[in-house]
Amino acid sequence: MDNIDHMRALLHGKKSVLEEVIPSGQGIRKQLYDWLLNPHYETNYHKEVDNWIGLLILTNLFAMLFEHVPQVFEPNKELFHAFDVFSVTIFTIEYFLRFYLAPEDEEFAKNKYPRLRYLFSPFALIDFFAVAPFYFQSFLAIDLRVLRFLRLLRMLKLFRVLLPAITEFKILNEGRTFRQKLHALVYNSEYGGALHGLFDNFIVVWVVISVIAVVFESVQSVHYILNTEFIILDTVAVTIFTLEYFMRLYCCVEEPGFQHFLVGRLKQAKTTGSIIDFLAVLPFFLEVFLHHLFDLRFLRVFRLLRLLKLTRYTGATATLAKVIVREWPVMAAAGFVMMLLVVLTASLGYLFEHEAQPEKFENIPQAIYWAVITLASVGYGDITPVTPVGRFLTIILALIGIGIFAIPAALLSSAFSDQLIIEREELKDSLLKVLAEGDITEEKGEMIRAEAERLHLTEHEVDKLLDRAIEERDAIDHGAKLPLSQIAQDPAHAVEHFKVLVSEIRQLSILSDHARFETFAKDNDRLTQSELALWQQMGSTVSPSQANKTASTPPESSADRGGAHPAS
Repeated sequence: MDNIDHMRALLHGKKSVLEEVIPSGQGIRKQLYDWLLNPHYETNYHKEVDNWIGLLILTNLFAMLFEHVPQVFEPNKELFHAFDVFSVTIFTIEYFLRFYLAPEDEEFAKNKYPRLRYLFSPFALIDFFAVAPFYFQSFLAIDLRVLRFLRLLRMLKLFRVLLPAITEFKILNEGRTFRQKLHALVYNSEYGGALHGLFDNFIVVWVVISVIAVVFESVQSVHYILNTEFIILDTVAVTIFTLEYFMRLYCCVEEPGFQHFLVGRLKQAKTTGSIIDFLAVLPFFLEVFLHHLFDLRFLRVFRLLRLLKLTRYTGATATLAKVIVREWPVMAAAGFVMMLLVVLTASLGYLFEHEAQPEKFENIPQAIYWAVITLASVGYGDITPVTPVGRFLTIILALIGIGIFAIPAALLSSAFSDQLIIEREELKDSLLKVLAEGDITEEKGEMIRAEAERLHLTEHEVDKLLDRAIEERDAIDHGAKLPLSQIAQDPAHAVEHFKVLVSEIRQLSILSDHARFETFAKDNDRLTQSELALWQQMGSTVSPSQANKTASTPPESSADRGGAHPAS
């Protein structure tokens, strides 16, 4: 396998191209195992099988919770039973499928009786007890409460995903301190492995559940039925979020820039993510400890701030923050124009409509509301001008507002697209650098793949970026080997070669003593007037700070750059 194929495999999250190909021409049992359960292939369906089984287990948990609510369970008893039959059917198929494919599993294949060995393995026992209560009730008189309790054993099936991740985590963190292990679990690092991803998914699930509960709690009929369940759920959610907050605060000193035991933690507490985490749990504790002094039920709506915790798990908010910072001067100017227009509009509206509608245009601050909804083309209709001049003013303002109020949205949209293009170009430059170095490791592939995921690039788009990087590298390498006459015949090669030469002249200008250079060039007539003028022009584009910054840095040849494009 060459470097390009190896890198393409790493960017797709695969060990190698060879490993992703499932051999054909084998027996049915082997084919079934490789396609459904074999963890060594990235192109099979074992991850999908695990994910869907896990989702079905969690759905069963919620179904069992709602079965304890008579108002929900009694009217939908048949629906609950049908779902239970469906779940047991899926779990039974999975159990017998794993039993049938046990001889192909590495864990049992070496045993004389692999299927018998599978039957007494921990996971097989869990799978068995997950479905056994359903079948036992057909032959034995089992109390319904006992049956529901035994169905909780289905939750143990999640250990099939959790235990391998824990084993991997132990191997990655062998010999490290407790705080370092906790840091690997909570923060993104090379030591986290699959367990870190499961931890993040666990927090995301609880954020979504908590927010959905807050929304439905506002529905009086639902709140009346599930009042106790909402209290329990909120308590569990707050406990989880509080533990996560203190875990991040405790082990943040392992992060670069937060090493000091006190200053580092204070710095971490002031970050945007920590403030959001703190506000996510604050309303609960304020209501618990201060409810006898104040009526703090209004704070419950602020539990929706937990939704902001999800911003930690997406790169879109980071990109938007960069866009706002970069375009802030332009947006501030547009906002200033908007505010001037709003105040002017409100003043004119007050002037023309106050006498006709004193209750609606009582003062200028009240007229600002009318001005904003008019300029924004919302037009609720609760405040409308009745005088001819006021109506004419409304028409003019509505037409102006279409353009003025659209400016910030257009700026954000354009800047966001530009930022994505910039970041994708940076990703392409990273690919070029890795290709030039030739040392394509899993760590570099993981870094580039993580950046591609943050930019929401598909595998096809990553392949296109890689192809572009390869084409540019080959063009530069090809141009460096050609004689000047052949380079001049191809405009693309000529432009790239010219950029290389201009960049080298600029580097020489930065690193040279201009006074001594020009004195030597004039005294010995080494340069013509046009050549000296070009040198002086190139030197005038270099600021003193740039010269000081790079004076101690040796010039970098095109060969050292591995053929990468120099900045012109």
